[in-house]
Amino acid sequence: MSSSPTVWIARHGNRLDFVKPHWFNTAKRRYDPPLSEDGFVQAKQLGKRLQKENIGHIFASPFLRTIQTASEVAKILDLPIKLEAGIGEWHNPHWMSENPEIHPRELLEKDYPYIDWSYSSYLVPKYPEMEVTMMKRMAEVAEKVVRDYSQEILLVGHGASVIGLTEGLTKETATFKASLCCLVKLVKINDKWEIELGGDTSHLGETENQVRFV
Repeated sequence: MSSSPTVWIARHGNRLDFVKPHWFNTAKRRYDPPLSEDGFVQAKQLGKRLQKENIGHIFASPFLRTIQTASEVAKILDLPIKLEAGIGEWHNPHWMSENPEIHPRELLEKDYPYIDWSYSSYLVPKYPEMEVTMMKRMAEVAEKVVRDYSQEILLVGHGASVIGLTEGLTKETATFKASLCCLVKLVKINDKWEIELGGDTSHLGETENQVRFV
């Protein structure tokens, strides 16, 4: 197949543990929080924003917050969701004390009917994961997806996913902050991927790592 001419990359909406930090203390899957109430609002707004675009495929990280964000978009676009572990959260040992446990299929099937369970991920991250390893997997998945799918693509991931996927395709350092429910549009011009839309540059001059990904 020919490469996709347009790739959209979004971050999930606001998460419950950002709004209620104490949720983490008693959660069964503490590294897989759901969206907060306003996070669902953001996800619906994202779907409305993309309603008039020509997206043909939705890929999402298998974490609950990204599934919930992608599901709101999928309802509006009436498209299946392909769960791609390769665009999942950075398995950063400074953020997580163990391999993150995510919600299993049996808990997702009922509430998220748009998930295409026949799809298999290109890559699966391993804990613990260095930044360079995470960025490499994001680049690899981005290249495989645009190689294999010719229609416009939406990738719903995390802060690290937005930066990693963008840099993986453009081969340039992203100069924007991956804020909650942000949206980046990449287009291919003369065999080179370029950013056409997206990015909050208000962080310039601040500490690089945390600002870019969080």
